[in-house]
Amino acid sequence: MLSRTADNLYWISRYMERAENLARILRVTDRLSLMPAIAESDGNEWHSTIVVAGLEDMFYERYDEATPESVISFLAFDQENPSSIRNCIETARRNGRAVRTALTTEQWETLNTTWLELPGWNENRVRGSGLNRFLDWVKDRSLLFHGATVATMLRRDSYFFSRLGTFIERADNTARIVDVKYHILLPDEAEVGGGIDYYQWASILRAVSGYRSYNSVYRQGLKPGLIVEFLTLREEMPRSLASCALGIKESLDHLAEQYGQRHECHRMAGQIHSRLRFGQVDDIFRQGLHQFLSEHIENNNRLAYEISRAYLF
Repeated sequence: MLSRTADNLYWISRYMERAENLARILRVTDRLSLMPAIAESDGNEWHSTIVVAGLEDMFYERYDEATPESVISFLAFDQENPSSIRNCIETARRNGRAVRTALTTEQWETLNTTWLELPGWNENRVRGSGLNRFLDWVKDRSLLFHGATVATMLRRDSYFFSRLGTFIERADNTARIVDVKYHILLPDEAEVGGGIDYYQWASILRAVSGYRSYNSVYRQGLKPGLIVEFLTLREEMPRSLASCALGIKESLDHLAEQYGQRHECHRMAGQIHSRLRFGQVDDIFRQGLHQFLSEHIENNNRLAYEISRAYLF
């Protein structure tokens, strides 16, 4: 496969996953802002949303304050923000058009329909209750695309490049969500383990569609240590760091088998997966959760670079 084609397939999945992740983050932030104890605060949860997205510098170059209106506009519709939901969908569709023959009919129709429906959503339409409808639409369109990928693509290199994009993007997002909750969202004067802390952890689980799954695995209620374990080390949780690492490793192993060659990205993927598979949550807290997650984000970015260097440049 041409590296240009592989690159487009990889980034289509990354952009669709990124759009969905931003929708999930905005949905949780909106829920948190409606909590009385938080609604009376200084709006720290909207600042946290910008931090989660990794766009803090770009945002504050243009806005003086993280308000609901400014954050929603920036993350959902801003055409100058390359990672806004609108730009993610438009870029994914543009990449899809460039490799139309490498996509299945279902994938292309999902991408194209999403792009055609996108102009119907604007800042005026998403005010008030319209925001939740828009965010649900984004999430549904992304899930439909990923479902079409899994259900209709031949298990060839094109499929594994697509899955790599999904897992790399998802791993980065999950790490950022857990990190920003632990260090930013809980107000300094709030009690860890108190009502605000409990509600925020529940919201984080809902952000990754993990609330019911968590309660089916653990019967001890919401506990920060168990939630961290669930979102980092449990492979059965589809959006956990361990599950994403396994998906990356398996996809790269299939590519190595098809191309008959291994690269630095294969070594790195195996190392990251082993660390998570055999890790323990107590070791994470001894190292420091923020340090662990920051290191994982850095390693995930380095791995993405090595994947690009091996296959996509």
